[in-house]
Amino acid sequence: MIDKLSKYVSWVMIGLMVVSVALGLLFYSSGITESVLLRWGYILLVIAVIVAVVSPIFSYIQNPKNAVKLLLSLGIIVLVAIIAYSFSGNSFSNIKLEQMNITAQTSRLVGMGLLFTYITAGFAILAVIYSSISKLLK
Repeated sequence: MIDKLSKYVSWVMIGLMVVSVALGLLFYSSGITESVLLRWGYILLVIAVIVAVVSPIFSYIQNPKNAVKLLLSLGIIVLVAIIAYSFSGNSFSNIKLEQMNITAQTSRLVGMGLLFTYITAGFAILAVIYSSISKLLK
């Protein structure tokens, strides 16, 4: 069944690519306007979002053991977000907040986003270092 599904997906992808190339050629030869090309881009975006949402669900239905790994990963992400939010704060005065036209909560959320990015980047760097060292030792 998976072989049949991958065959159909391959044909759909080839079809989308052919339509995209044809629209691109028509656009550059002044056969269509940019609004048609933009609409096609929106259609491709919607298709990509649907595939990105449905594909993991389909995968976890076929192999439920992987759902535990997904839930563990999501739990770790939520934990890192909570830690980043608890360490973030507003360091601006009320006058500076009014000048920047933001609220104290917005400032705290921006700080949380920065901390979250720093923490996850640090984990990624540590994972690369660990992977390299463990590869050398094997």
